[in-house]
Amino acid sequence: MAKLKKRSDIEKAVGKALRKQPIVDMHTHLYPPCFGTPVPHRAGKGGSATDPAGLFLWGLDELLTYHYLVAEVFRVVPAAGEGGMSYEQFWSLPKTAQADHIWKNLFVDRTPVSEACRGVLTSLDLLGLEVPKNKDLAKLRKWFAQQDPSKYIDKVMEISHVESITMTNEVFSDNERARWLKDPEKLRDPRFEAVLRIDPILCNWPAAAQKLNEWGYDAGDGKNLSDRNVDEARRFLAEWIDRQKAIYVALSLPPSFSYPAPEHDPVAQAGQVALEKVILPVCAERNLPFAMMIGSRRGVNPSLRDAADMGGLSDVSSVARLCNAFPQNKFFCTMLARENQHELAVAARKFGNLMIFGCWWFLNNPCLIEEITRMRFELLGTSMIPQHSDCRVLDQLLYKWEHSRAIIGKVLVDKYADVVATGWPLATHDIDADVNRLFRKNFRDFLAR
Repeated sequence: MAKLKKRSDIEKAVGKALRKQPIVDMHTHLYPPCFGTPVPHRAGKGGSATDPAGLFLWGLDELLTYHYLVAEVFRVVPAAGEGGMSYEQFWSLPKTAQADHIWKNLFVDRTPVSEACRGVLTSLDLLGLEVPKNKDLAKLRKWFAQQDPSKYIDKVMEISHVESITMTNEVFSDNERARWLKDPEKLRDPRFEAVLRIDPILCNWPAAAQKLNEWGYDAGDGKNLSDRNVDEARRFLAEWIDRQKAIYVALSLPPSFSYPAPEHDPVAQAGQVALEKVILPVCAERNLPFAMMIGSRRGVNPSLRDAADMGGLSDVSSVARLCNAFPQNKFFCTMLARENQHELAVAARKFGNLMIFGCWWFLNNPCLIEEITRMRFELLGTSMIPQHSDCRVLDQLLYKWEHSRAIIGKVLVDKYADVVATGWPLATHDIDADVNRLFRKNFRDFLAR
């Protein structure tokens, strides 16, 4: 097989490999239509259906009212003062009016150069839709209203090259839990895989224990875990893993997360016991990775609701101590602070049971994706997962993967050119294999390890 020597030939081979590679999106907040649609889009042959608490988000108005854009619009239309719009006024508007407000102020009155704005435009462009230069979105809304939701999922997945979507299924959400309890088989969709999300068990064991007691498990008083309480908490996790057919267990942690837990913090101490005696043993027994997304400071501006959070610097040493103390467990990890990325990649060099993934949340900006991906290649080669979409709106798969593929491809071309410059022979099949590892195989292999 011919060897690639010229940069132009490398660029073509990388581009071709990326265009044909199916993607396993290992972390999203997406759901199929069987979890309910909160807006009156068409519901296939059954006609229109609305579920106010539905979890399947898609379409123009969901794209425009995504929390990134909500936060952005309040920077240009203040919540107080002359000409402003208060938080209460904004949230009292119908979703279409919120979307119109964001469209006018971020797209019509200003050039939409932010990544969140550009993402909307990229998504519409990939769908072949003409973007209006004024604030009238009626034509676009009409197009989305004509789509069959399930067929639209297929269309978005085909365009974005995503073959499998990994959900985030929050067992402590009353809304979602009720759906799983009613009929889990009706929630199966072969395009989507489940992940059991269990934040309170580690972050607030007393509250989690109270819930488990209400649900028929003997979790005790939330202060101490007896052998009986441990067995019951393990039973709870095992039953929900089975109910969801979860492929890993996950939670989000604040920047202050520490292992071992601080001695002066009884809630953190209780969470550590739950981690050591409940979560990690069940994950090891089921051969499921435990995913930690670390660095989110919740609710710094509660008036923004879903847009209220920000990031903070976390402790990578705690991750390393966990990997060392529990070699029988597999850990996925991503961190929110840019300043944590180098130390986290170095930690991954030391522990084969640690798989770092993605450019999470506020790191999902082109300049940071490129910087972080380049650094990871240089430290870890191709033994990591460079990206996940973290989408909450189905249509975001289009822009998240279009933008990330281009950046990852650019870095790959540079790295391959560096290797070829040493005289190392590089063939097309080498590139195909690497791209498959990065976008699909590394994740699947880590699950199966």
